[in-house]
Formats: sequence, structure tokens, C-alpha cells
Amino acid sequence: MERRVKNIYKNLENKLDVILIKNSIEPYIDDNFFYVTGLEKGLFEGCVAFLSPEGNIDLVVSELEEESAKKSDANVMVYKSSKDYEGFLKERISSCKNVGLNFKGISYRDYIRLEKRFPDLEFFDISQSIEETRLVKDEIEINLIKKACEIADKVVEKIPEMLHEGITESELAAEIDYLMQKNGADKAAFETISSFEKNSSEPHYTHGSTKLKKGDFVLCDFGACFRKYNSDITRTFVFGRASDKQKSMYKTVQDAQKIGLDIIKPGLKASEVHDAVLSYIEKTEFKGRFIHSTGHSLGLGVHDGGMRFSSGCELELKENMVFTVEPGVYIPGFGGVRIEDDILIKKDGIEILTKAPRELIEI
Repeated sequence: MERRVKNIYKNLENKLDVILIKNSIEPYIDDNFFYVTGLEKGLFEGCVAFLSPEGNIDLVVSELEEESAKKSDANVMVYKSSKDYEGFLKERISSCKNVGLNFKGISYRDYIRLEKRFPDLEFFDISQSIEETRLVKDEIEINLIKKACEIADKVVEKIPEMLHEGITESELAAEIDYLMQKNGADKAAFETISSFEKNSSEPHYTHGSTKLKKGDFVLCDFGACFRKYNSDITRTFVFGRASDKQKSMYKTVQDAQKIGLDIIKPGLKASEVHDAVLSYIEKTEFKGRFIHSTGHSLGLGVHDGGMRFSSGCELELKENMVFTVEPGVYIPGFGGVRIEDDILIKKDGIEILTKAPRELIEI
């Protein structure tokens, strides 16, 4: 993890004495705590990671997390009381002049408390540096993401077998989540989307009591979380024989995704990917029905690093970045099609990490 810490410092605009990554209580747990420590288990509420410019890590953790913390390559300090906790903080940063904080991850209450405890310190926002660092994955991260993708692929393969007339969206979502864990996932990466019929026209619809019937679209968007790293895949099926309109929608999305997959490479701007995909769809009968970005960065977070293939995104793509590529077409009252895959940017192009078939499957 030393290299990750050094890379964060390398991307900083200001020279800092120390970086402090502070967790509050769930759900305000900063993913970066796990990024810099490499820890995979434990919640670490109220715990702190101090990162030095040399790459060293000091952890201040409660007794509750002591055994989990020992699995990290860090200097672990265990507090048993608030007095102990305050003492460790004072010992570590009272002699510093400036401290980096992840403003996007620290709670306002914790920030105010730090300001009051250490009024002579100057705090700097290092969230952009962390995001830039996390966008480029190391070998450990890539291997974990690949495993999460393998799990998702195994589940996609089984979805046609799960579908039968009368199954509800919620029942299908439960089956998908169960299969992910059965195949090695720690949990679902996010709330699984399984939408039928017209509900599939809502990109972020999750699932409900709607029952499957012949002729319905079945849109499944889910991901596996494996040792804190995520996959994100979408496949759209037709239950029964697809209509001409459904086939046309599907082919449009399939062709649009291929355009995106074919052009992605290091040096390209993220906006160029989206603009090429959008331009194609806008020339079809489904003009105006592609209503979101073409994809997003992926990793420890489902939107890791906060970048997207979207108009205006000036991010220059680099080797070892991981993104989703997920164009879609949505017609309110009728249904929607989305095809989503996870890709790793390589030196001369991409590696598609999700291997499930992308052809239209009629069940």
C-alpha cells in the first residue's frame, strides 16, 4: 500500500506534512481508508489512517477493530477510551503545519471538531488527488475486479433458467443476489435492478411486484462485490418472441456499444467516447432516447473516481483505468434496452472484463 500513498502525494498540488483519512459512523465510511490500508474486513467506525509522504501508514483504531487492523501493513495504535483517542491524534499531528483531508469523505461534524482541537493547523482538500490516483488501478485491484466480473458472468448465464411466467421482479432480484454470493461474492455491489416490460424504460428502477409475462423486456443490471472491488453488468432479454421494435432497439444499442468499445484507448478524452456513441444513436429512429452517460469509472466504488464517459468530460484515458460501457435506449410506456460491460484500458486498446454474450436472447 506504500505505493498507493506515495502516488496520492505525487498528485497533490500542495506540499503536506500528513494526510488524515477519518471515518465517522456508517454510512459515512470513507472507501479511501480501505484503499490505502488494503483491509478487506471490518467496519472501522471512528478510526483514522495517517499517511506520511514516505508512504508509511499509522492506524488509530478501537479495540473492536484491533485484530482486523493487524492484517494491514501499518503501525496500529489501539484506543480504549476517548482520552486515548485524543492523545493519539495530538501525538500524530500537533507538530504539523498542514494536514490533508478528503473533504468528499469526511463528515462536517468531524471536520469542525478537528478545527476546534487544532486551531493552528491548516487543512487542505486532497479529494481530487485521491480520485486521480484511484482511477489508475494497480495489479492487485485489477485482479480483484476481474474476479468480480467472473462472478457476474456466471450469474448472467443462469438468468434465462430463472425466468418463467409469473415470476416477480423482486423474486428475480433475490435469485440474482443469491447466485452472486453462491459464486463467491461478498455481497451485491449495489441494489440489483430487475425490471420487466415498461419498467425497463426507467434506467434506475430497481424491482417491484410486477410479474413477468410473454413479450416483456427483462432488464437486469447488477454487480458483484469481491473483497471490496466491484463489477457492474447489464443484460436485456426478451421473454418470448421479440417484436420488430424490440429487435430494432436492441440492435441499435448493441451497435452503439460496439462503437464505444472499438475506439477506447489511452490518450482519448472520455467525452469523445460518449459523443461517438450518442452521435450514432441520434441518427437512428431512437433519437433523444439515450438519456445518460455512456459509462463510468469502476473499482473500489461502483463509480470509482467519479469520472464518466459523458459530454464535456475532459479526462484523458490512461492505461489501467477501468470503466463501464453502457449505452441504452428507453421509450416510456414501452420499455428499455441497456447493454453494459466492464473494460480495462490497455496500452493499445481495451480488455473486455465481462464475457457474457451480448446477443439478444429470446427466452
